[in-house]
Amino acid sequence: MSSHSSEILHGLIGAPKIQIVSSSGIMLRDAQGRDIIDASGGAAVACLGHSHPKVIEAISKQLESVSYIHGLTFSTEVLEQLAQHLSDHAPDPLNHSLFVSGGSEAVESAIKLARQFHIEANEPQRHHVIARRQSYHGNTFGALSASGHRARRELYEPMLLPFSHVDPCFFYRYGLPGESAEEYALRAANSLETEILSRGPEHVAAFLAETVVGATLGAATAEAGYFRRIREICDQYGVLLILDEVMSGLGRTGYHHAFEAEGIVPDMVTLAKGLAGGYQPIGAVLVADRIFDALDQGSRFFQHALTYSGHPVAAAAALSVQKTIVEEGLLDNVTQMGNRLKRGLTERLGEHAYVADIRGRGLLQAIEIVADRSSKQPFDPDQRIYERIRVAALENDLMVYPSPGCADGVRGDHVLLAPPYNVTAPEIDLILEKVTEAIDLGLRL
Repeated sequence: MSSHSSEILHGLIGAPKIQIVSSSGIMLRDAQGRDIIDASGGAAVACLGHSHPKVIEAISKQLESVSYIHGLTFSTEVLEQLAQHLSDHAPDPLNHSLFVSGGSEAVESAIKLARQFHIEANEPQRHHVIARRQSYHGNTFGALSASGHRARRELYEPMLLPFSHVDPCFFYRYGLPGESAEEYALRAANSLETEILSRGPEHVAAFLAETVVGATLGAATAEAGYFRRIREICDQYGVLLILDEVMSGLGRTGYHHAFEAEGIVPDMVTLAKGLAGGYQPIGAVLVADRIFDALDQGSRFFQHALTYSGHPVAAAAALSVQKTIVEEGLLDNVTQMGNRLKRGLTERLGEHAYVADIRGRGLLQAIEIVADRSSKQPFDPDQRIYERIRVAALENDLMVYPSPGCADGVRGDHVLLAPPYNVTAPEIDLILEKVTEAIDLGLRL
């Protein structure tokens, strides 16, 4: 028997990790008995917090009946109930569900489904996918090819698929002097039309975008009118619109779907983090009628399969989480606590010498840190401000989700907050106190 020590290959190799031994609500407890406030739900995942009794009970009951089935041959009642629940809470025509194991798989599945749709619709020449710079859609090859995250792409660039990328909608960084938010939104959206025309509309299959950009830009919402113009462009040129709501969907912004705030409906939407709140790995793609009908009236087979698609225990967790969100009226709490969080951040950090912008929607909020407020000049990336704040937060018993590169893909530091939908006002106030202290401490290290 080997006597070598075993290291889990995830993140920084050799770096010590905090071992968590229990969790409840918004709190994590480590092996030394220290309680840590999980103010980001991990990576904006734990939408009901930790150890919710309803979800634990649902998982346990499902394990007693059916623990796994092969999704190409069998179904389960819980999976069909989950599909019906998602359909009931999505606008027409998003009436069909495809279940996978996570966000990257959801994005890959949507891209492949877009390709097959065009083949079924007798347009086999449509294969090209357009996404946006300063975006992130996942770490598998297809999802990473779609991502416009420079740092995460760099190592694998020679191996990635030839997707193209257009401007993000990020007025704070890319608006021109004297340009109104409305004018900027139109200019940013029209970059998609320019790219479609340059590629040849007959070759473009889909446009993929995060409704609210997550870790790459730090909870950046689009300016009013942007997505309405995007929808018009996609319709004009026969391009499918896929919205990535892996982070922002299913209640995180105070809406069942983040796109509801934009006044549009996509052809597909990808979901994951808030679907089962981290209690089980699961993702989904909600699919419009016309896409489903094209396959149903054509080959009657989606040329794509994954081993754990429709996993019954994951479905049970997701159904319990989604029912709890509705039954406990948590969307209202997301809006109320989101307003409290943003107001508190503005009061405490709005005039901070190194805080440039506070942005977000609902319980997805971010703080951008800069070296100079007036010029929006970021810190030198070598200073790793985002990491210093993460360490300072942990020393102050707080878990946040900081990232680099929000200014241009390399420079720019921000801190993301994404507490659970059932967070309370006293917990929000404690998060505000501790994140303010962590930012000050991180900038002094």
